Order: sequence, then structure tokens, then C-alpha cells
Amino acid sequence: MDTRRKLIDYISADAVFHGDFTLTSGKKATYYVDLRKVSLDHRVAPLIGQVMIDLIKDIPDVVAVGGMTMGADPVATAILHQGAARGLAYDAFVVRKEPKDHGRGRQVEGPDLAGKRVIVLEDTSTTGGSPLAAIEALLKVGAIIAGVAVVVDRSTGAREIIEAAGYPYYAAIGLEDLGLS
Repeated sequence: MDTRRKLIDYISADAVFHGDFTLTSGKKATYYVDLRKVSLDHRVAPLIGQVMIDLIKDIPDVVAVGGMTMGADPVATAILHQGAARGLAYDAFVVRKEPKDHGRGRQVEGPDLAGKRVIVLEDTSTTGGSPLAAIEALLKVGAIIAGVAVVVDRSTGAREIIEAAGYPYYAAIGLEDLGLS
């Protein structure tokens, strides 16, 4: 079975919950995709890394991946580790919701990103608000945004919002792949 199919099977079995949910955006949903249930699982994290590398590998000159903590963190580290295993050099970064009020007062943690091409990650996308907030912080440190890549796109407008803001949008898995469309 191919890697993407295995990932879809794990997400479908372990990360899709049915019921009445309120999303971060305030929208209501009859299902919830909780990717942290699988992105932090030793069996699934490597699959996420492999699938996401396949998704972004043709985007030129990308040196780092990451996004808003916490959803993007395990995805970024999966890419970092699986990339290293393939001989690729993707670093990872973390974007805090607010700059630290101590230490160096940073909002973006990780390597120096000034003048570097980066991919902003999200585990599952609803409105595009988290990637846009990450982009705002990344632009302040001089990063060049090569695109936004999500593991699961909920088909709720994030793609359109990200693209309207001028950034390419990449999704590894859609609702139809999970039998949710």
C-alpha cells in the first residue's frame, strides 16, 4: 500500500470524530479532524513527513517549514526528519501566537529566516487564519513565503483566502479522500 493511502487510512480510523463540533473559526461542523491524534503517533508521523515532502518537493529553494504552534509543529518536525532521511535539507521553525515577553522576545523560533524561502504549514485548514497569522510574523523577520501546505484541507474556504492573499496553496488530503465530502 502506498504511503499516502496508509496516511489516509490512519487519519480516517483514528483522527476523524463525528458529532457536533465548534471549530476554532466559530463555525459548526458534524465532524472534527483532530490531526494531533495521528501527527504525534510514532507510526503516522513518518508517513506525514513523507507525504508532505512529496507535496512540496518541487517548490524551488525552500529551506524551512513550519507554522503556528501547535498544529504545525509535529508536521514540521516530521518533514525535517523524513527529509534528512532522504538527504534533503529542510529546517523547521515555530511561530508563537505572540512574541515571548522574556529572553530574546522572539515570535519565530528556529533558524534565521531572513531572505530564505519557507513553506507555512498547517495540520488541517478551515479558514486560513492560522497560516496568514504565521505569514505576518514571518514577513516581519524577512522570510520569503513560497506557499502554504496543509495535511488535510476541509474545503471550507482556506484555499481561496490564502490564494487571494497571493500565496500558493497545497493540500495533501481532501475531504473526499476521507469519505467526508
